[in-house]
Amino acid sequence: MTPEDFQKLSALLKSQSGLVLGQDKAYLAESRLTPVARTWGFTDAKALIRALVRREGKGADSKLLLEVVEAMTTNESFFFRDQRPFDQLRDVILPSLLASRGSNKRLRIWSAACSSGQEPYSIAMILNDMQHKLRDWRIEIIATDLSRPILHRATEGRYTQFEVQRGLPVTLLAKYFTQDGDQWRISDQLRRMVTFKVHNLLDGPGALGKFDIVFCRNVLIYFDQATKGKVLESIAKHLAEDGFLTLGGAETVLGVTDKFKMVDGQRGLYARTDGTATALKSPSVGRAGAA
Repeated sequence: MTPEDFQKLSALLKSQSGLVLGQDKAYLAESRLTPVARTWGFTDAKALIRALVRREGKGADSKLLLEVVEAMTTNESFFFRDQRPFDQLRDVILPSLLASRGSNKRLRIWSAACSSGQEPYSIAMILNDMQHKLRDWRIEIIATDLSRPILHRATEGRYTQFEVQRGLPVTLLAKYFTQDGDQWRISDQLRRMVTFKVHNLLDGPGALGKFDIVFCRNVLIYFDQATKGKVLESIAKHLAEDGFLTLGGAETVLGVTDKFKMVDGQRGLYARTDGTATALKSPSVGRAGAA
């Protein structure tokens, strides 16, 4: 793949998904796109990219372009990844929203760029374990991703032994999973709690409605500053006044947007700058700080 070919690929990926590739990722692009090229009858990744560029805007290769974007998207995820955000959900976010939402008893949660589903299912486990406090509440978990194949996997809720060993306590494995051959299948109860949808973050969450809690973790790191700002400002418009945003450990709103402020003492947790969110803490909040 020549530098010119890689530059064309980078431009296509940025326009379609916001993904920014540095020149040092040329080897990665070639290795991931070669199987796609062969499937579509091209001799190599270079021929595939040039065909896409020639036909760009004609609509004839939308499926091929989608496969290219999916092949280049990192789908790394595991249960209770980084732990702290899930402790914050249980010990800070939910106590605050339960206190302010006692009248309507409704919560909507968005897991953006959810990959193979470990994040929304981790959220579902926490909510289910708190059902004594949420018995009369109407709660929706909407999980989205750009990749249809990865969402199909998430919807099935089947995971390998390696995947369930990454971050998932043995007690929760026994409680929520059933072994099926060499895989583990998540319970129907948890699967019914999550709705999976295809969605591109660049389009904004408009069609998804308003949310009280947004998990948008470990995806902004792949965007340039302008795209990060666009995504965050769009989320702010669709986040409730007293809602919360959770970002990844390496992500921040500083220098990107003024629509969010950090929640005091809670790294990675944000509220709308013009909002009314307050960080009440449950008696178990100490676990969040220890994560």
